[in-house]
Amino acid sequence: NQKIIEESPSAGISPDVRAAVCDGAVALARHVGYEGAGTVEFMVGADRTITFLEVNTRLQVEHPVTEAVTGLDLVELQLRVAAGERLPIDQDDVVVRGHAIEVRVVAEDPGTGWMPSTGRIGRFSIGQHGADPTGLVRVDTGVRDGAEISSDYDSLVAKVIAHAPTRAEAAHRLARALRGSQITGIRTNVDSLVAILDEADYLAAD
Repeated sequence: NQKIIEESPSAGISPDVRAAVCDGAVALARHVGYEGAGTVEFMVGADRTITFLEVNTRLQVEHPVTEAVTGLDLVELQLRVAAGERLPIDQDDVVVRGHAIEVRVVAEDPGTGWMPSTGRIGRFSIGQHGADPTGLVRVDTGVRDGAEISSDYDSLVAKVIAHAPTRAEAAHRLARALRGSQITGIRTNVDSLVAILDEADYLAAD
């Protein structure tokens, strides 16, 4: 099972649980003397129990939602630390503003049990070339018109990120950009993503 929608901040936890998770991540990094970009993962249960999962000593696929709400370029900061520079910010300088949602557009067909879809892409346009003229979404992709999607690689073809003052507005912007996308030649999960972003239970964080 793979995550296809990621958010920051989490809509499913309270501010005190969020503070505990963030404080735990910082404490862990300090305890081991870790320097560099990394990701600390926790799982929060329905009873608010926090369980440590793992540490990844790298940025994760979902790092753009953190960049969106903090206004920080994590890749640049990672390279500066690797070059021996000190971070230009302190932990107290990290402030979350608004809400960000990222979806993973994958070359898989939800209608056939998420079977991989391969082939040559004819048209590839998400949040660009008229699909989202306001530029309200960020699209991270290495795929272009004519690209060949094979079974030799991960099925991820694009990450689409929306940032807005509220969660509902971020979901609306993202759904609008996805509705205006054009991807031909392969099957994707775009329709499924739009359906989720429009779902009442999802919008209510249930």
